[in-house]
Amino acid sequence: MNRRLVLQAGATAALATLLLGVHAQTAGAKRQGIVIQVSDNDPAKWNLALNNAKNLQDDVGAANVDIEIVAYGPGISMLKLESPTGSRIADAAKAGVKVTACENTMRGQKLTKDDMLTGISYVPAGVTEIMKKQHEGWAYLRP
Repeated sequence: MNRRLVLQAGATAALATLLLGVHAQTAGAKRQGIVIQVSDNDPAKWNLALNNAKNLQDDVGAANVDIEIVAYGPGISMLKLESPTGSRIADAAKAGVKVTACENTMRGQKLTKDDMLTGISYVPAGVTEIMKKQHEGWAYLRP
């Protein structure tokens, strides 16, 4: 079976599980969280991740879900100042989506925070951030 199809099916299943859990929440229940990995230098992948985040907020309500997009590897390129997705990333951040850059990748690519979009967050290691979020019970999505 095509590896991409398997990954997409897994991502779809994770999102469906999150949506079901969020819809089942009662007042005072713990907010749900989803961490979205973007490790591709591809505006289409970034737009898909941003669409997923917006659609999730629209469907379950932004007040009911925490969303963090974690970029590392080649995906960090879309967080640079001249990024073709920069305005969409800024809109997502204003809507409460946390967009996070991997400092390991930045060091490897000789990037500084001055090279990056404003309004984003930073973590020492993107993969570690994803692992921590999953350990805390966050759903995982890789579009």
